Amino acid sequence: MNTTAQGIEAQSPHVMNTYGRLPIALSHGEGCRVWDVNGKCYLDALGGIAVNTLGHKHPKLVPALQDQIAKMIHCCNYYHVPEQEALAKKLVELSGLTNVFFCSTGLEANEAALKLARKFGHDKGIERPEIVVYEKAFHGRSIATLSATGNPKVQAGFGPLVEGFIRVPINHIESLKQATEGNPNVVAVFFEAIQGEGGVNPMHMDYLREVRQLCDERDWLLMIDEVQCGMGRTGKWFAHQWAGIKPDVMPLAKGLGSGVPVGAVVAGPKAAQIFQPGNHGTTFGGNPLAMRAGVETIRIMEEDDLLANALRVGAHLMAELKQALSAELASHTVREIRGQGLMLGIELAQPCAALVGQCATHGLLISVTADTVIRLVPPLIMTAAEADEVVAILCPLIKQHLLPAN
Repeated sequence: MNTTAQGIEAQSPHVMNTYGRLPIALSHGEGCRVWDVNGKCYLDALGGIAVNTLGHKHPKLVPALQDQIAKMIHCCNYYHVPEQEALAKKLVELSGLTNVFFCSTGLEANEAALKLARKFGHDKGIERPEIVVYEKAFHGRSIATLSATGNPKVQAGFGPLVEGFIRVPINHIESLKQATEGNPNVVAVFFEAIQGEGGVNPMHMDYLREVRQLCDERDWLLMIDEVQCGMGRTGKWFAHQWAGIKPDVMPLAKGLGSGVPVGAVVAGPKAAQIFQPGNHGTTFGGNPLAMRAGVETIRIMEEDDLLANALRVGAHLMAELKQALSAELASHTVREIRGQGLMLGIELAQPCAALVGQCATHGLLISVTADTVIRLVPPLIMTAAEADEVVAILCPLIKQHLLPAN
């Protein structure tokens, strides 16, 4: 195998052409740094897209997973899985909700939430339930979650989409009320507390409280997708907790297992008993290895106070970015720097996908989403010194990118 950077093909001849990959093959990592097969080091400000909560090769996580692998990796749901109960108990404690269903991905968690909402409606005698979703939302790429997603580009070529969705803009309660006025088929409102793929767009705290009140008044389920913004990323366990509310349904995934695939749907009293045996299931969901990864991730986060670290380092990173890009913010070539904790977006006034490769060349891993938004979702163990490195590499490249073409 040719392991030179130049020799790594953009697309393997044997793998489906579904990703626009960089010519980089990562070999190993430690902390917030990863190395490619050529030995080049990168500062990881992407964290596997908000997945590697504890970074790489965490000294407390690795032995725990090794221990579990030596005991049991998979056990189907024909049997009780003690590790499921342990993780479910912890998620219930952290969320204030009551019951958990386990799956393997965020897409699966969101799909289960959509099924819960429809079953909720059918149980009330509604034959064609409808769910409110949002502009710029992203909930996955299955046919149902793609239909709930608010991105025509990712929907193109996959019609007909699933019916039963009403789409509204974020942070505008009157639009929500008008779109649903007099409609007896509405059963749920479904959104990300902070949109991820849509451009790191936060829901306002007042808006969250208004939607919670509206759902209570109209007997709808409030379903908050915390797949990307949950698990401590904003400085609280779940981003909606900043508004002091509780959802009825909360999908989780990404950071829950620190890289081991695990998803979950956490439900409160209004939704927890909707599914009964035979209504929903999954082969890999709730397997002992994934459950152990979730339990250990939360344990380490608590021991190392990573919520406080995410809040502190995120605020430092935000402040340093704003200072370094102050002239660009004033001229509006950088439109906004937004987000919370270690989930930040830098929106430019022009497309900036080229920055992904440029940053990688300079030893920094980032992503660009919604064409113009640089997304930073590093491991929650990131230090202030590492945040300063992000600024030192990224901001000069942004400035250079924004220069008028010669």
